[in-house]
Amino acid sequence: MDGRDPDFDPIYEPERIARELDWNLLRTFVVLADSRSITEAAERLRLKQPSVSAALQRLEDRVGRKLVNRSPGHFALTDAGRLLYREAVEINGSVLRLSTLMRELTDEVQGLVKIELASHVVCPLFDRALADFHRAHPRARLSLEVRSSADAIAEVMAKRASFAVCLVRDHNPKLEYRRLYREYFGLFCGPEHPLFGRDDLTLADLAGHGSVSFETDRLQDVLRPVTLMRAQAELGQRITGLSTHLEEVRRMIIAGLGIGPLPVHVAARELRDGLLWQLPPYDDLPAIDVHVVWNSKAVKNRAEDLLLTALLEAIETTPMEDRTYR
Repeated sequence: MDGRDPDFDPIYEPERIARELDWNLLRTFVVLADSRSITEAAERLRLKQPSVSAALQRLEDRVGRKLVNRSPGHFALTDAGRLLYREAVEINGSVLRLSTLMRELTDEVQGLVKIELASHVVCPLFDRALADFHRAHPRARLSLEVRSSADAIAEVMAKRASFAVCLVRDHNPKLEYRRLYREYFGLFCGPEHPLFGRDDLTLADLAGHGSVSFETDRLQDVLRPVTLMRAQAELGQRITGLSTHLEEVRRMIIAGLGIGPLPVHVAARELRDGLLWQLPPYDDLPAIDVHVVWNSKAVKNRAEDLLLTALLEAIETTPMEDRTYR
């Protein structure tokens, strides 16, 4: 007896998989899993379709599991495929960062910091952190990408982003979170709306009016408190405009498409300029927290590490009331 479990299949031995698994197969599989067919994956990889099919077969042979169910008109990952995809995306992010880390071997900080932002982050503390970082490290580069909060977090999870500044619904135990600021949402209308300019309104006056809002303005999503505020105002069930970007929600409100929610401090300038009018309720407005989200397992270049550290220190040393915008 050699002491091995008689039920153990050597095809799943970790050392064998680590020794025989080809990274290029994993990279091909990540693209394949993000595609709708072998043909689409081949086009994205600039390969022939038989080459992609053969790579999938080799990968399935290596891991000992079927990864994709294919039939005419059907293309879907198996349970094993979804598990492998989740891990391969993280590995892919780590590999892509290697060249960046190699370029970091110099005395001067020159790295790229890629920040994923929810649409319209208005936070003086965050802006100061960026300004201070640029003054200290002028050769470092910043890339700011606006996405939905869910997509921003996905980029951080996949190690394709340095960190995110966004709204958070559920905390993923694999990620780290720090509240950056709190904002309050109110309801607004534009100059074309019949309620614009009236200061004698009550909540009942909003009942039945059409509305515009955010894609995440749902009971099960990050803007649940805003959804409840709209329900309290008894706005009409028909939403005439939706967007993931605050700027576009604001555009639709100003254009008169309907009543819509905006952070009060973000809408302040348009209020002063006569482009927006705030509507009831005026008290007990819903509070929404915006977080910094990062992946502690991702290997960071010096620029990323320095900026994230400085931002977290600024948060720690700034009282919450100074990071609350009413």
